[in-house]
Amino acid sequence: MEHYLFKQLRFVRGETLKLIHEMKDEESLFIPNGFNNNIKWNIGHIYVIQEKFGLQIIGEETQLPKSFLELFGSGTKPIGWGKHDLPTIQELSQLLKTQLDRIEEKLEGRLEEKILPYTTSTGITLSTVKELISFCLYHEGMHFDAIKSIKRMV
Repeated sequence: MEHYLFKQLRFVRGETLKLIHEMKDEESLFIPNGFNNNIKWNIGHIYVIQEKFGLQIIGEETQLPKSFLELFGSGTKPIGWGKHDLPTIQELSQLLKTQLDRIEEKLEGRLEEKILPYTTSTGITLSTVKELISFCLYHEGMHFDAIKSIKRMV
């Protein structure tokens, strides 16, 4: 039986994907006044952080394309992208679509597993796999709101 956390992850991810469905790549690059990032950065960042919290912290193999940490990692901004080859919004969307299947496959039955305590940049300390996944819900929701706000200004 699917755990409620995986159901919630799929719901939130579905809402994120609806926001960017049929978005043009040029639109995803727009940075409105008062914002540091664009929709493409937010999407890539969601992917990178989910790989970190859903897999990397517990020692599972990640699927991070080359340069994703430089492009979408914490503390990065589109202004620093330089001459990197950027993934298209469609490529990012496809990565988001397949990510949760991999994470659920690896973590099903492991949610109560203890980890070395990990303190996030927001100051919360997480000590189980379930707490890592719960944090991903908060994180994606926060970036969902940023995407929604930027999309209104595109």
